[in-house]
Amino acid sequence: MKILVFGLPGSGKTTFAKKLVEGKKIPHFNADQIRELFCDWDFTTDGRNRQANRMLAMCDFVVNNVVIDFVCPYENFRKLFNITVYMNTINKSRFEDTNKVFQLPKRPTYEIKDFNYDDVLKELRSKL
Repeated sequence: MKILVFGLPGSGKTTFAKKLVEGKKIPHFNADQIRELFCDWDFTTDGRNRQANRMLAMCDFVVNNVVIDFVCPYENFRKLFNITVYMNTINKSRFEDTNKVFQLPKRPTYEIKDFNYDDVLKELRSKL
């Protein structure tokens, strides 16, 4: 099962993802760490697409469950995950270019609107 935790920068994606996998033997891939590995901080449309493809490729290294956290600004990449968790906790990030390209999700599996998300964590953890 491929789980995507996505949303604007600063919305709490990584914190949520870390809590989701805490104490479980489930890989968690964070976009910033992957960008650092590839020395690729290109945020053009091509760079964002390349990063989305990289994050999807990380799922191919995993046999069972995996948690991916990144902005994932484009809806067409989100539909490639089994479960999507939209961190809708902020209206805009400090990065205006990201705010402009971020497409609001059509139907995320879960939408987190504040940081009282223990029930969602519990439900998701039971599926892992």
